Amino acid sequence: MAGLFSGSPKHEAPEPLEGPVVATIIGGTILWFVLFLVQLPFYGWFDEHGHIWWLWTCLAGGGLGLIGIWYVRRREAALKRARSEETDDAEPDHSPAP
Repeated sequence: MAGLFSGSPKHEAPEPLEGPVVATIIGGTILWFVLFLVQLPFYGWFDEHGHIWWLWTCLAGGGLGLIGIWYVRRREAALKRARSEETDDAEPDHSPAP
């Protein structure tokens, strides 16, 4: 098993996949909150059968999703700023010299 972790990797890691990250996180957060609301009327049944944690797991997923939305929106804004700064630096300045 030691041979599996020794040495350097044989190939470079692939680039991360980029996609509609904000939309995906928003969709997942909505799904967690919907699951919470759907299970809420059955609180008594969940409590009797020892499955109340299902309800709180959905609420926690929705809460963590709100943090995730905040995080990915800031990340997207930072990436957009970095791209615009790169293009500003790459373009030559065509203003007239004094």
